[in-house]
Amino acid sequence: MNPEEIAKILLRIRAVELRPDNPFTYSSGLKSPIYTDNRLLMSYPPARRKIVSALKEVIEDNNWEPDVIAGVATGAIPHAAWLSEELNRPMIYIRGKAKEHGRQNQIEGKLNPEQTVVIIEDLISTGRSSAEAAEAVLAAGARIAGLAAIFSYELAEAEDILGKLGFPVVSLTDVSKLTQVAVKHNYISEKDRLMILEWQKSPEDWQ
Repeated sequence: MNPEEIAKILLRIRAVELRPDNPFTYSSGLKSPIYTDNRLLMSYPPARRKIVSALKEVIEDNNWEPDVIAGVATGAIPHAAWLSEELNRPMIYIRGKAKEHGRQNQIEGKLNPEQTVVIIEDLISTGRSSAEAAEAVLAAGARIAGLAAIFSYELAEAEDILGKLGFPVVSLTDVSKLTQVAVKHNYISEKDRLMILEWQKSPEDWQ
């Protein structure tokens, strides 16, 4: 896995956009110089194959040996599906909360107690969705070998939340590496990179 190559892919297809001078507004109202939509990978077969290959490499290098691949809804579902096909493993996906109708499932697909799960995330921002997914897997009586994400904002909140879960978390690339690649390939200036890293330190206070 080469974090710089993954970063180049995300920048090239605009799955990650950097706009320090014209910030995005999140649904929470917070302003941000960065926006990520890894669902765009669905539309680029060569890029998504490289992502799946990198996720497979993470699993093999860490000897996670999953019985089941779990995608966090909704962004990670396609990546988990392609990866589970590549590994010939069953797949499930995990909602943020249980449905309010039907079987009221939070986990869709078949997960048995004592099975070993690898969770796939498309993006780690605050870490809350990852933690909720992990709690659902553990509540079902299964084990978690690790979590692999395509991209991480490296926020302190996420590191604190995920650090308490008791299993390894690996990202294919992150804000630090991606912004370095972005400067090298003239997506942004060094001044922009430093501005983005200021946001990373305290998103709530950044303007």
